[in-house]
Amino acid sequence: DCGCDPLVAIQMATINTASHFGMERELGSITPGRRADFIVTSSLRELPIESVFARGQCIAEHGKLLTDCPHYPWPSTARETVKLGKKLKANDFTISAPEGVSSVKAKVIGVIENQAPTKSLEFDLPVEEGNVQITEGVAYLSLVERHRGTGTVTNGFVSGFGYTGSMAIASSVAHDSHHMIVVGTDRKLMAAAANRLGEIGGGVTVWKDGTERALVELPIAGLMSDSQAAEVANKAQAIISAMIDCGCSLNNAYMQHTLLALVVIPELRISDLGLVDVTRFELTDVVSLKP
Repeated sequence: DCGCDPLVAIQMATINTASHFGMERELGSITPGRRADFIVTSSLRELPIESVFARGQCIAEHGKLLTDCPHYPWPSTARETVKLGKKLKANDFTISAPEGVSSVKAKVIGVIENQAPTKSLEFDLPVEEGNVQITEGVAYLSLVERHRGTGTVTNGFVSGFGYTGSMAIASSVAHDSHHMIVVGTDRKLMAAAANRLGEIGGGVTVWKDGTERALVELPIAGLMSDSQAAEVANKAQAIISAMIDCGCSLNNAYMQHTLLALVVIPELRISDLGLVDVTRFELTDVVSLKP
């Protein structure tokens, strides 16, 4: 549709990719000696998929599966990997302020749409009853240790998602350590979301106005599903819709969520040890007194 010749577009998606990854001896072309993985189509431009062949066998035709897909028997060691150590409460997601102050200067992770790097931002945030509160454009951010059941929660702040109202989203997918990342505007809902993932063994959950709005279960190491692809796809779409309902308008916002703990890419990230200034590769304080 953008003007590329269909044959060139298919070449880019098949043989070029296989060659780039050094796999052209097995994949990427219909050639003697390669795997006979291909589709049959009546139009190279529209590309309707009429038949699907894998290893030379026709496995699907006209949208119907012709073979059984074996279900892998995942061992018990791959399940129940979300160990919180305790039932989390709202006060586990608070950041205490120095005594006697009404506001603090806070370092805030600034997400950038469609990009892996973040910005190191600073916001003046109010203090109520000894705890730092969020303001417009800022959400609470927490990393929940989930591998050893220590009950540890590291807290910070994030900006750029656009969340409004009372909401929370938690995910046990969080590159590269894959602790649990929770973002929200309501600490009670953040605790509810985290506990929910502890109950089901991992996944992604979105809460709004006191109730769970979407859930994808990922019981295999808290990272993968053993359900049918179509079912998982529908639930993943519900997660996106729920994030939008919570005020988030970013493209591919869930990917931004999963990268908040990626402590090898600048500028600011969160870890189980604290907030990380990646440009200096050192831990840094979340809050400080205003000058």
